[in-house]
Amino acid sequence: MRVIGMMSGTSLDGVDAAAVETDGDAVTSTGAFISIPFEEGLRDRLRGLKGRPAVDSEETRDAERQLTLFHADVVRRLISEHPDAASAKLIGFHGQTVFHAPEQRLTCQIGDGELLARETGIPVIGDFRSADVAAGGEGAPMAPVYHVARARELERPVAVLNIGGVANVTWISPDGGAIAFDTGPGNALIDDWTSAGGKGAMDVGGAFARAGTVDGAVLEKLLDNPYFDRPYPKSLDRDAFSFEPARGLSLEDGAATLTAFTAAAVGRSAKSLPSPPLRWLVCGGGRKNPVVMHDLRAVLACPVEPVEAVGWNGDAIEAEAFAFLAARSKQGLPLTYPQTTGVAMPVSGGVVHHP
Repeated sequence: MRVIGMMSGTSLDGVDAAAVETDGDAVTSTGAFISIPFEEGLRDRLRGLKGRPAVDSEETRDAERQLTLFHADVVRRLISEHPDAASAKLIGFHGQTVFHAPEQRLTCQIGDGELLARETGIPVIGDFRSADVAAGGEGAPMAPVYHVARARELERPVAVLNIGGVANVTWISPDGGAIAFDTGPGNALIDDWTSAGGKGAMDVGGAFARAGTVDGAVLEKLLDNPYFDRPYPKSLDRDAFSFEPARGLSLEDGAATLTAFTAAAVGRSAKSLPSPPLRWLVCGGGRKNPVVMHDLRAVLACPVEPVEAVGWNGDAIEAEAFAFLAARSKQGLPLTYPQTTGVAMPVSGGVVHHP
């Protein structure tokens, strides 16, 4: 079955869409993929909603409608550029996370699945995280079951590290079992730092970090956070960490220090894995930052490579994952497991909307 998956991540950079051929167990083919950046007005509206539970207000309804119509346009663009995607029987629609607090049994993703189904004429499955959180799980990360499916032909143990706004790892054992958790901040603090400095939405190519020097004392303050002592599975809201300890540093030194923090948090996480992975495969926007990759190689005692090294598209992995999760949801298969989100037993999830 061909399924379109859609992801709008915590970096708030835009919408990714990918088509996957899958039965919810194996992945037969991938390839069709596009990524469309948000218009600045929509990005600003979404930023205004993050950090608090979504409430039924005119502001939220308008932003949700605008977000959903943007997703519908992305589906049309995908089909226009990749005609094979027109045969899709299902859309996996993640929506936009605005608040994540599993300790309160609460995770909020906005997006109108019913409207998206009407606009595209394709059945939509959305709301993937709520069932897991309601059953006591963290509701994140959600992609590990897809990572396991894609890694069947790889030598294991292997770690798949996704660096979006938040970073998360899936460690896959030699027999194909997995554990997963959020390691700490990904690009979020770096993005917020450069934005606050009036230098754009991100540190493109790690240019500012490369020109700066890591402040060891500030790095230690950042790492002095109880999150790192919690056992996995565990997850984070995008804004769980702050760049306040770096305030007063130059733009370049702050960028270098926050970049080192992202890598050091992964290094801390590596120490708690059941056994050292043979390699780390990195997806998400962070893999495009050479300073992030350099710092990861410095703290991890094994090869660190972008997922393209094994033939995957590192930009598409998250969108592909939600196509795969939609196929699993349609069949009532588990999306999350005790070792990936801490839920008591394997849980399916998702809500279906028909055109």
